[in-house]
Amino acid sequence: MEPRELANWICETLRSNGRDALLVGGCVRDILLGRAPADYDVATDATPEEVMALFPDSVAVGAQFGVIAVYRDGRKVEVATFRADVGYSDGRHPDAVVFARSPKEDVQRRDFTINGC
Repeated sequence: MEPRELANWICETLRSNGRDALLVGGCVRDILLGRAPADYDVATDATPEEVMALFPDSVAVGAQFGVIAVYRDGRKVEVATFRADVGYSDGRHPDAVVFARSPKEDVQRRDFTINGC
């Protein structure tokens, strides 16, 4: 299974189980630029526990941030629960990260740079 197929399968599995799922991060940038993404990331309203229950071959790689790596056929896609940042005392790093229920909340914490490309 190719990386894009794996990411799509993960999104379809989450959606068929009543969850929201979207491609996010650098893969979206690369798709917009007409490049082949190096990797794929998915954001969802499913909790880390729900993601791990749906994908038995998964590993919590950033449990405190809700990030689960889903493996299949030697490929990996990281699945993150929607998050919202709380406060920026130092102006750069969030004071806390909490799970969010909507993609709108999640996207507000993401930057929209194209990495100078």
